[in-house]
Amino acid sequence: MDVVWTWAAVGALVIVTSIGGLLWRRRQGRVVSDRAVHRVSASDLTVDSASPALLGTDVTLVQFSTEFCGQCPATRRLLSGLANDEPHSAIRHIDIDLTHRPDLATKYRVLQTPTTLVLDGEGRVRARIGGPPRRPELVDLLERIQKENHDRAVSR
Repeated sequence: MDVVWTWAAVGALVIVTSIGGLLWRRRQGRVVSDRAVHRVSASDLTVDSASPALLGTDVTLVQFSTEFCGQCPATRRLLSGLANDEPHSAIRHIDIDLTHRPDLATKYRVLQTPTTLVLDGEGRVRARIGGPPRRPELVDLLERIQKENHDRAVSR
């Protein structure tokens, strides 16, 4: 009878662990609004004084990565591709290696890499993405922010 209870406990543990893993996996790459960080300035994102960070006129995609991050190169290609598709620096991609700037990991509560902050043209954090971004959700968010910027400019 003890063997039956042991196998039942092992089976229950496997099921609970699998459900936890699936829930964690489902949250990866989702665009989530970030209420904790309100505004980011270009000076916060400067890696060195010789090359100051410039924010995009509409959107800035700030990617936090590390030297040993396996998913960061694909994220970098996605974000820089989206930025390069837009003319006139409307969208800009900034990649920050937290290996060289650990202070930013604390300041912006980065617990995993890649982590992406989506800033509007005024440096306000509009969304936070933990893990590799899901392209359709990110493109939808970028289009919404750009439409809001356009509508605001037209109404002035």
